[in-house]
Amino acid sequence: MLLNVHVKNLALIDEVEMNFEDHLNILTGETGAGKSVLMGAVNMALGAKVPRDMIRKGADYALAELFFSVDDKRVLETLEGLEIPVEDDSVIISRRMTAGRSVSRINGEIVSAAQVRLAGQLLLDVHGQHDHQSLLDKSRHLVILDRFIREPLGDKKEELLKAYQEYMHLKEAHNNQAMDNEQRLRQISFLEFEVEEIEKARLIPGEDEQLEKDFVKMSHGRQIIEGISKVHQWTGYEDDTSAGEQLGRGLKNFYNLEEFDPELSGLREQLENIESLLNDFNRDLSGYMETLSFDEDDFRATEERLDLINHLKSKYGTSVEEILEYKKKKQDELERLKGYDDWLKNLEKQLADSEKRLAKLSEEVSQVRRKYAKILEKQIEEALKDLNFLQVNFKIPVHPTGKYTRNGWDDVEFLVSTNPGEDVKPLGQVASGGELSRIMLGIKAVLAQVDDIPTLIFDEIDTGISGRTAQKVAEKLAYIGRSHQVLCITHLPQIAAMADSHYLIEKIAADGRTKTEIRELSPEEQVQEVGRLMGGVEITKNILDSADEMKKMAEEFRITCLKN
Repeated sequence: MLLNVHVKNLALIDEVEMNFEDHLNILTGETGAGKSVLMGAVNMALGAKVPRDMIRKGADYALAELFFSVDDKRVLETLEGLEIPVEDDSVIISRRMTAGRSVSRINGEIVSAAQVRLAGQLLLDVHGQHDHQSLLDKSRHLVILDRFIREPLGDKKEELLKAYQEYMHLKEAHNNQAMDNEQRLRQISFLEFEVEEIEKARLIPGEDEQLEKDFVKMSHGRQIIEGISKVHQWTGYEDDTSAGEQLGRGLKNFYNLEEFDPELSGLREQLENIESLLNDFNRDLSGYMETLSFDEDDFRATEERLDLINHLKSKYGTSVEEILEYKKKKQDELERLKGYDDWLKNLEKQLADSEKRLAKLSEEVSQVRRKYAKILEKQIEEALKDLNFLQVNFKIPVHPTGKYTRNGWDDVEFLVSTNPGEDVKPLGQVASGGELSRIMLGIKAVLAQVDDIPTLIFDEIDTGISGRTAQKVAEKLAYIGRSHQVLCITHLPQIAAMADSHYLIEKIAADGRTKTEIRELSPEEQVQEVGRLMGGVEITKNILDSADEMKKMAEEFRITCLKN
């Protein structure tokens, strides 16, 4: 359930915080008060694209934060499986947007846009003002049917997807292997040349790195010997000016002076340590010099070996390891081409077996769809009758096409007739905008019975309706609100009257600036707001009495819903 929405510095919103309740939450306000900005904040938090100019003028950033309480174990397990952090059965999704970038977090941890999107799909379903137009896209009909039959399908959809991916992989491999005998022999000859060239080099993993070090060392051998010799001379005891000889003289002076001042013993010990360290260094340096030998033949052999490896790198990979991996790949390809007929026969058998599995799973899924499509038809029809479609016929034909997709081979399309005697036709040929909106609400009411999604948000789903139809829509929203948390932005009094909790969105001017504020209304204020939605310029006592009566009737309906 969505407990809290916190928005800061977004369009006209300076900073607002809303605490929502269970059941039906209604939001109303004057046109232009900022209702769409609120929906924009929710979508922003869920990763939707938001124009940079939506950041409030004078602010450095915009923030949208959603606080959810989750008590469904399956949803919690799914979130954890997606590596989305969950703390104390709570999920806080936030997004901070500046002029240069945006950062999304879940429970304080930075997450990807994909993780936010997946979390949002599990926690709430947002229905915007124009989302009902998606019903005109026939591909959405299969998605809706599969949501309804998620439980009966079980793991079949996942198995179907894996079978489809395997089939397409084998089919692609088969399509790419059509070659005549002459092409095959040419390819074999070329592969044998490549493999032989690499094998002749007798490469050892890592040798290129060692050879490069040896080559650099040998290339500067004369410089190294001359430089080390000078350092050995300067730090040794071989002439009067060397450091070792000078330190020895210094120590002799200390020994002579120490009998006059015992406190000099500490300094003499320090100098002894320095001489000892220098003596060790000089001895180690001498040992290193003895290991230096730069043979011209060794240098030439190192250079030639390095040239050979670099030549192979230019053709087969950037390292010895990559070259050897390339050789293994070409050896496998060579073996396949030499036994091409047997390999192709085996591939064709795998492809046939894979298609057989895919066809079996597609048919099993199709059978489930055909069975439950009949049930969904009836439930949507009943929901539409509740929404004031008095004569409605809704059909969901499922036609196997024989053409494989990741969803099987079914073609699904919603057909409807809203007038007696008329044949069912595709939605786009029959339904108006207002009717599409109600059909979408009816579908969501049915899906709400099988969905785990705890929160539904409707943004002005009442567009294009009024009168008795508006009352029926209000009742349907109240019905959904008995089992789900519902947030609904509306301009109709019938829907507003049905609120369990009612929030007013209003635009105010203060300190020379305009800003949007949102507050929860008291029972008395709710009647006033319903009256405002009902009335004209002046809200009279008669209008308020009608608003009060509408609220009481809505309360009676909610009580009836609870009993049922």
